[in-house]
Amino acid sequence: MKCLLCDSLSFSHICNACQEENLQASLYTRKILNDIKVYSFYKYHDIEVLLHTKHTDLGAYIYKILAEKAFVPFAQAFDFDGEVVSLSVDDHVKQGYSHTAILNQGLKSSVIQPLYGRLRAQSSDTYSGKDFQYRLLHPRRFTYKVFQGEDVIVVDDIITTGLTLTQAVECLIAEGKNVLFCLTLADAKV
Repeated sequence: MKCLLCDSLSFSHICNACQEENLQASLYTRKILNDIKVYSFYKYHDIEVLLHTKHTDLGAYIYKILAEKAFVPFAQAFDFDGEVVSLSVDDHVKQGYSHTAILNQGLKSSVIQPLYGRLRAQSSDTYSGKDFQYRLLHPRRFTYKVFQGEDVIVVDDIITTGLTLTQAVECLIAEGKNVLFCLTLADAKV
């Protein structure tokens, strides 16, 4: 097959050279709800073409590569006194897979236990490409399914305005959970 980024022949959808050159994760930080940190590994515009694959069958492979380059090393380096649960935002299976579940799976470690299907939006409205006003007028209305554990990491693929993560975190806080921070692949504002 050909590398998605450079068109050279590769055994992977993104060749090793392009992974080394283009997918070195960094940490970018912003806050929601005044004190909850959101850590992102990439600038949105740096991996935009890869993020758009989430709407295709190819996206499962691309998101797995991105999770291995960013979420897996983060989880291996993460230390915490006690067990932490990670929840992917709205991990419905679409096009045969859930891109947020793939990212969440990358966090599995001796400290972090990924859970699935526990934080779902009741609204079917999509925020993709929508402005802040639209997002305010169409809340996601998250619901929570009971799980063991108090300390939580919330996982999503992109942060733009921060409203999705804010609504998800508010839902968890209302249920008595302690949200440590949020993790996303990319931040659209850096």
